[in-house]
Parts: sequence; C-alpha cells; structure tokens
Amino acid sequence: MRAVFISLLCLPMLAGLSLAGQAKSDKQSKIENAMAAAPEAISAKATIRDWPAKKGGKMPVLRQGSNGWTCLPDMPQTQGNDPMCLDKTWLAWAEAFTNGTKPQVKHLGFGYMLQGGPSGSNLEPTATKPSANNEWIEKEMPHVMILVPDKSLLAGVSTDPNNGGPWVMWRNSPYVHIMAPVSSSGEH
Repeated sequence: MRAVFISLLCLPMLAGLSLAGQAKSDKQSKIENAMAAAPEAISAKATIRDWPAKKGGKMPVLRQGSNGWTCLPDMPQTQGNDPMCLDKTWLAWAEAFTNGTKPQVKHLGFGYMLQGGPSGSNLEPTATKPSANNEWIEKEMPHVMILVPDKSLLAGVSTDPNNGGPWVMWRNSPYVHIMAPVSSSGEH
C-alpha cells in the first residue's frame, strides 16, 4: 500500500510520490507518534505500521496489535503532524485510494486523525493545490472520518467544512466520506 490516508485531505499529496530518501526516525518515536492519532483505548492495542520505503511498497509493521485497528505515524510528505488510526474498513478504503481503484465499502468505517491533517481540496481527491473551484481547506482540525456503505445515507449532511460540525468530503467521488471535527484540547 502506498502512503495514504485519510483525512484524507492528505491523500492527494501522497498519490504518486516516492518515499525513498526520507529521513529515518527511530521505531519507538514512530510508534508513539502513530498512537497519538486516536484515543488510547484504541491506539494502545492497535497494529502500528510505517509508510512504505518506496512507491507501491508494503507498509512495514512496527508493532503488532490485537484490536483490528491500524495506526500510522506522521506522513513525511505533508506539513505538520498528521498520524492516523483506521479500522479495517478504512484501511481497505485507503488501499483502494492509493491504488486508484474504487473502494468497496460494505460496512461502516471509522478513522481518527486527532492531530489534524494538512491542507487539501474538499471536492477533488487528487488536488494538490487550491483552485477557483475545489473548495480548498487550509488545515484540517482534529477529526474522525466515517465511511458509510450506502451513499444515500449522506443526504442531508452538510458539505460545508466551515459549518462547525460534520460534513461530507469528496462528495462526487468514489472516495466520499464524512469528516467530523473533534478536539482533545477544547480549542475547536
């Protein structure tokens, strides 16, 4: 699986990029960083993986977990600190995204990015810079990401990332999902 995820505003920035030559961090600091993506009740028993060393490579396991969640450390290609923790549905979604295939979402899926995420388009999954019509978001606040198996369930959910609550992101793409802002420190 290539470097990804979900806020998934960070995904477009990773598509097509090689991770060769990235600075190496020690294993324990990557594990600690990845665990900061979700509540401790999830991250303490999650599998921790690292980003692949090269495009199309496998995500090496830094620590095996037991609860079905996978956490990843900060993405090296993005600005800021943006680790994430994903359930099995989100992990499969991320694989589809990074391989350019349509995800097969058969169950509700949840992902955490409690450190927030980088800038990106609210409309176009592959956009890497602002344009007049891609609803650019400067910086993602801490959030939970939600996948639904039936897109009709998204009817009536706001598409405005500035509405103060959850919104539908990438609404006209196969990668559509709900972004639900949260804050562990009370600033949002």
